[in-house]
Formats: sequence, structure tokens, C-alpha cells
Amino acid sequence: MFPKKYSNLLFILIMGFGMSLMMTLIITYINTGMDSEYLNRFLKAWVVSLPIAIVAALFVGPITKNFVDKITK
Repeated sequence: MFPKKYSNLLFILIMGFGMSLMMTLIITYINTGMDSEYLNRFLKAWVVSLPIAIVAALFVGPITKNFVDKITK
């Protein structure tokens, strides 16, 4: 179990992992189709997309949370 103070960071890491996984799987399939090399193409793309997704979530997450807090009661 992790301390509560790490909950935001853990959320961002897990969200970035899941979103990059789903998006890379789907986009690789749409762009190149399914064949014997699909898994290799997916893994190559995911190695690039995972850190980008996590960094993006680190920056966009807090901004989005503040925006949502302002527009909701």
C-alpha cells in the first residue's frame, strides 16, 4: 500500500500507462493492420508513446483539475 500523498502521482502514472497502451494498440492497428509483425510495431510505438503520455499527464492533469474545479460547484 502506498501513502496517500502519492495518490496524484500514482493516478497520473496509471492513467498514462493505460491510455498510451489503448491508443497505441488501436492506432497501430488502424495504420498498419494485423499481421505477424503487429506486436513488434506496437511495442516499438508504445516505447515512444508511454513516456510522452506520462509527461503530458503530469502537465495537463493539474491544469485540467483546476479548470474542472472552477466550472463545477
